[in-house]
Amino acid sequence: MADHITVLTTTDSREAAQALARSAVEARVAACAQIDGPITSVYRWEGAVRTEEEWRVLYKTPASKYPALEAHIKSVHTYDTPEIIAAEIALGSGEYLAWLDSETGMD
Repeated sequence: MADHITVLTTTDSREAAQALARSAVEARVAACAQIDGPITSVYRWEGAVRTEEEWRVLYKTPASKYPALEAHIKSVHTYDTPEIIAAEIALGSGEYLAWLDSETGMD
């Protein structure tokens, strides 16, 4: 398992994305979060194919913070089943990865 990860979620508005990003950084379950959007998502939900405008939030955090970040996202997200996907950071600047640790209280 990698020491650091990125975690992705999406939401339905810029304001909701900003709230998700800010609350996770304030809770120190992520060192930072980036918001992209709007993006177009096409998905199947409740038996129908839907097309919606969404905003993507990408968090960076130590892998050991994943359970707390997942729980945090679920507790503040407006979706019934929010997308929460994690990917390992295989390589990265030592200084940046140390900053991720420091900003989440892992140092």
